[in-house]
Order: sequence, then structure tokens, then C-alpha cells
Amino acid sequence: MRILTIGLQEDFVKEVEKEISKYFICILDNAEDLYDATNFTYFRHYELIIIVDEKMKYAMERFVNEIKRKKAETKVIVITDEPKKQKEFFDLNVDDVIYNHTDQADLIAARVLSNMRNLYGTKIEIDKLTIDITTKKIMYDDKIVSLNGKTFDILVYLALRNQRVFSKDEIINALWEEPEYVSDNTVEVAINQIRKRLKSILGFQVIHTVRRRGYKFSSDVSQVKV
Repeated sequence: MRILTIGLQEDFVKEVEKEISKYFICILDNAEDLYDATNFTYFRHYELIIIVDEKMKYAMERFVNEIKRKKAETKVIVITDEPKKQKEFFDLNVDDVIYNHTDQADLIAARVLSNMRNLYGTKIEIDKLTIDITTKKIMYDDKIVSLNGKTFDILVYLALRNQRVFSKDEIINALWEEPEYVSDNTVEVAINQIRKRLKSILGFQVIHTVRRRGYKFSSDVSQVKV
């Protein structure tokens, strides 16, 4: 999961990333302000954006509208020191408002967890298939296989978002620190490695190609494609 923070101090962002990483495989980018944030959102895809209130309602409204237009599923959390402004922010279609806590990384991580609850867990269990995120092992009945590095991260990313289709660009943006320097071929190679390793154990594919759109995870044997 890729997260953008806006208006937080760099050292504090590292603390937040450390706390969130206890729950998710994640990458945090940090922008100085809303203007700087547009440089990130123009090139990169985010599932969550955390914004410190800059007291500029029009700029905030315009930014949130653009984010939701680009990808409606992107969650937006605003941190403000004015509790009376919570309704104002919710009216802008943000997903959550945090009052202060700009010095408590664990509490911000807890709110992130609350908003991204469907992506949280140490194990993914779908029918007979279990993916243990902690030990990086995949189990199917009594059969066990391990994947390392980005191959495992891609599998988890898709499995947590079961049945949703993701382009190569979205996968790269979510899982690589500097996605601009990663080619589509890198994802193709990793996907092929996952398929080869898992099919030998499971006897069927769990990552399927959706023509002209990308890849999705599904353990439904009837959907087998290579």
C-alpha cells in the first residue's frame, strides 16, 4: 500500500511509517504542502492520503475532488487542530478527520488501520489456501511453498484485494520506492515466477490476466488462465 502524507515533518513521517508497517506492507511519501502533493499524485497512485489542515479550504476542496475523481477508492484523512471544522471536512468528502495527534504516530497508525481494515491481517485465508504474511509462507492443504521479496509482496497485494483488477502501473506504484525507474517487464517476470511456484503446489493458478487491464487474484479454479 502506498500512502502520501502532506504537511508532516520528515522525522515524524518515519515514525508513522514504522507504526503502520506493523500492520501493512506500505510505502510512505511525504509532501510539504498541497501544492507539492500534486507533483506526487500526478505520477503516483495512492490508496491513502493523510493531510495536515493548511487552513485553505478552497485548495483542500480542489485537491480532494481531484483525488476522488482520479481514483474514488483512495481514502483521505485530514488532521486538524480545530475540532469544529470536522463537519466542514466531511462535507468535502474526506473519509476521516483526526483532531491533533500530529505527535502521536501510534494513534495515526490506528486510524489508518481503521480506515483500511479490509487490508489488515497476518494471514489471508481463502478456501484451502492460506498465505501467512509474517512467515512469508503459502500453504494449501499440507503443501507449503515460500516466496521472497517482491514476488511475495505482489501476491499479498493482490490477494488482500481479492477479485479486483490492477494494472502493472498500479502494482509498481504500490510496491516500489521509486516506481518511475521500474519497467512493466519487472512485474511480468515476478507474476510468472509466482505462477510457476504456486501452480506446482496448488495445481491451479491464483493470479489471472485480465486482457488489456492487468491482473487479479482469484482461487476459483474455474477462472484458470495463464
